Amino acid sequence: MNRTGPDPLKAALIQHRCHYDAARNLERACQSIRQAAAQGTRLVLLQELFLTPYFCQSEEPRWFDLAEPIPGPTTDRLGRLAAELELVIVAPLFERRAAGLYHNSAAVLDADGRLAGVYRKMHIPDDPGFYEKFYFTPGDGDFRPIATRAGRLGVLICWDQWFPEAARLMALAGAEILLYPTAIGWDASEDRQERQRQFEAWMTVQRGHAIANALPLLCCNRCGHEAGPHGPHGQGLHFWGSSFACGPQGELLAQAPADEEQVLLVELDLARTETVRRIWPFFRDRRPEAYADLLKRWRAGAGDGSR
Repeated sequence: MNRTGPDPLKAALIQHRCHYDAARNLERACQSIRQAAAQGTRLVLLQELFLTPYFCQSEEPRWFDLAEPIPGPTTDRLGRLAAELELVIVAPLFERRAAGLYHNSAAVLDADGRLAGVYRKMHIPDDPGFYEKFYFTPGDGDFRPIATRAGRLGVLICWDQWFPEAARLMALAGAEILLYPTAIGWDASEDRQERQRQFEAWMTVQRGHAIANALPLLCCNRCGHEAGPHGPHGQGLHFWGSSFACGPQGELLAQAPADEEQVLLVELDLARTETVRRIWPFFRDRRPEAYADLLKRWRAGAGDGSR
């Protein structure tokens, strides 16, 4: 789909707190989607693992019971809602693909209710409080956008946002928007300065992806405190919310507060990508023939004593 007309695309980012009751989380999301649709929204982005608390703070096999298949009950429900409201929904879920095979995934429901595609998170972290490698198998697809009535969506998930290669490959494959559902927050033991550095890095790297690829970008993060065993006193994680949208020059278009739930609405002018790429022709000036070393884990001689 090539949107070159004058009408902007109205999008919504649903920033919520999450509870242990999946049915409650789903109902809240559906209510927010209806609220967004009433204001003309054509694309809705939900936050990472929107049905559940962020269970990856610890390694416990019981949490695998939270996973469900795609397609499955949640995508069926959201598909019916997408068709009723004639909008596209990006729904990040804990996917059970087979016995012992689970993914951190995002299902994309098109405006006619069909499952347009599934993106499975490719980069999986394993850090204190974010023990995702215990639960999630890396995606085995590639970085290709999903075609919908709202455009070609370059869907990536949370930890993917730190890797410029992922955003670039989505752009090279024709993505019209970059979308990052996330679940990121602070460890209670971190001081104020470290928290500010982390937050600013998170904002900066994503706005950089928008600039480098001349694409609008949507990032939807959860908010609120979620208890867990991590931290010196088991104080859990405080998710910093601040969901945002930026344009193809990294300009901030809309941003949610840090500690409040919000249906964040934004208008995206997808035609601006063509305009920006004409004055900042990064794709014209790329030198792919010189980038072969990007296919290596580490470049020989790069400070590791090898020759």
